[in-house]
Amino acid sequence: MLIQLAIIGILFAVIPLAVVLFSKEQNKYKKLIAVTLFLTFDLIIFGAFTRLTDSGLGCPDWPGCYGEANPFQAHSEIKAAENLLPTGPVTVAKAWVEMIHRYLAMSVGFLIMLQMGIAWWKRKTRPFSPWLATSLFVLVGIQGAFGAWTVTMKLQPIIVTIHLILALIILSLLVWAWQRESPRTTTKYSLKLRNLLPLAFIVLLMQVALGGWVSTNYAALACHDYPLCNGEVVPQLDFEHAYVLWRELGRTGSGDFLPFSALITIHWVHRTFAWVVFALLAYVAYLGRKHADTKTLSNGVLAVLLMQLITGVATIYFSWPLAIAVLHNAGAALLVLLLSMLNYRVRSSVANES
Repeated sequence: MLIQLAIIGILFAVIPLAVVLFSKEQNKYKKLIAVTLFLTFDLIIFGAFTRLTDSGLGCPDWPGCYGEANPFQAHSEIKAAENLLPTGPVTVAKAWVEMIHRYLAMSVGFLIMLQMGIAWWKRKTRPFSPWLATSLFVLVGIQGAFGAWTVTMKLQPIIVTIHLILALIILSLLVWAWQRESPRTTTKYSLKLRNLLPLAFIVLLMQVALGGWVSTNYAALACHDYPLCNGEVVPQLDFEHAYVLWRELGRTGSGDFLPFSALITIHWVHRTFAWVVFALLAYVAYLGRKHADTKTLSNGVLAVLLMQLITGVATIYFSWPLAIAVLHNAGAALLVLLLSMLNYRVRSSVANES
């Protein structure tokens, strides 16, 4: 099974590798990073789709599916589980969604392993240390472990949330690796922009973690209206149970059923903190628009912020439609990508060092 899975992962990586090899880009290593970055972004979106369609346990074991490398070989076991519980976590469709997610993850892991190998092989002729590529490889290994624990620990919220944050950190580091292959800018950026950008990135990751906590606890519809929450400006909140990190899905730390007031708290905190994030990122984008080198990226941040506001509110008003929920997750990943690019561009400017 493991050999079959490895072959499938490599086959999934063949097309992106062909794109790199047949590209007119002279810097093939930069192209490899760019393609890996693109696939990682897609993988994050597909991971959100997997989570939002309740396909995370479509195959209840790991790394295969009922001990097989693909749902074709495990069809009888999957079908038996589906017949036993038609609305349960295991169906043929969900098994395929889960396994395709794993195949994509393996292909990204293979591409990152290849980056690390090239970085060390050419370390004497390249201007950059291979340790960033090595760090990415280590993080991918840790991410794989959390992917396994997501299944074996039955979608425990803290595990799934960390799995999401690690994916975004990998995305951010790939942005950093990709951007450093390009010439550095010589713009003198304002001190305020330089100081606020790292803070904006940290605050954004905090908001994504809060959003992941909403999603993994199935609290997206705990408030059914906006800007009020179930008709109240500040509903009855239950922080005692809402943010107990180590607990099973739907349970309190002591094992009782999670009260609905805890779900309301999880939802309300995410939507309230969103305004802090919106204000900070909008201000950072405003500062970034004052420089020609960062104006386009800053406009992108403003556009995605507006999209996040619209999709977040629409998720509530339209009772969490799948397409809008996936788009909201994609917007969060896109903000991480754009802020990573802004942070690198500002921090790496030659003019800042003078």
